Amino acid sequence: MKYVLLFVDTEQFAADLAAMDEPERERAYARVRQWFADHHDRITHHTHLMPPDTATTLRLDRGEPLVSDGPFVEGKEIVSGYAEIDVADLDEALRIARSWPACPVVEIRPVAG
Repeated sequence: MKYVLLFVDTEQFAADLAAMDEPERERAYARVRQWFADHHDRITHHTHLMPPDTATTLRLDRGEPLVSDGPFVEGKEIVSGYAEIDVADLDEALRIARSWPACPVVEIRPVAG
């Protein structure tokens, strides 16, 4: 079964990452690279997303379509990337998500179809 793990940054996580010195930040990134290496056989696709201020939103629910710059919601949590995984079941997806070494929130969603 395929799931998408949505990696969600919080304002506190971003502030903590920004406060790290370069060697500490590199160790944090190395833990993320290692996580991807450890799970490469179950990850079918992944990417890091550009910051929310680069987003363009199209609203279709207000009559005439409205295009605006920026994210679709104002929030303190931002999806910063995702990984699609192919695993046996939700329990395996949870085991993989629990080992994520970076941002503090991982949303797990099954992929339709």
